[in-house]
Amino acid sequence: MSAGSGRIFYALTGLPGSGKTTAILRIVDRLMGLGVRVGGMYTQEIRERGRRMGFAVKRIGGGEGILAHIDLRGGPRLGKYVVNLNDLEGVGVAAVLEAVEKADVVVVDEVGPMELYSEKFRQAVEKLLVSSKHAILTVHYRSRDPLVLRVKELAGRRLITLTLENRDRVPEIVVSEVLGALGRR
Repeated sequence: MSAGSGRIFYALTGLPGSGKTTAILRIVDRLMGLGVRVGGMYTQEIRERGRRMGFAVKRIGGGEGILAHIDLRGGPRLGKYVVNLNDLEGVGVAAVLEAVEKADVVVVDEVGPMELYSEKFRQAVEKLLVSSKHAILTVHYRSRDPLVLRVKELAGRRLITLTLENRDRVPEIVVSEVLGALGRR
């Protein structure tokens, strides 16, 4: 299925710190506040004493785990972080797959280097891409991974690079378009 045919499919990208996760959370809060069933996953920094130590993976609606941390051992390494495939798959992948089945809108934050270590994550995103579900994903700015490139291509004109200038407007634009597609203007 293409991104046409009434399906809303957004991909948000931008440099680190551009506000991708903040935009996603604003979109999710607004849609859920209006009774839209939103599911999926997002990631957030884990900070200790002002220093980034890793990243959490969180299920929309509750539940979380450790995506990556500097103190972990025994998983794929990306820079100073070790990726926790068990929590990524047990929390994030499970949330995406459940959302593809049950939600009105599926959120994946983010399709990035850490998440792409997981074959199950890749399969869950592929399942979303071929579904008819409305979807909002964030993608790593510089990644040349074929799956990231596919998400960007599928988004087409709905691939938005967040900047300081547009990041406060983008959530309302996305929410408005999703509500219209759901017949809830």
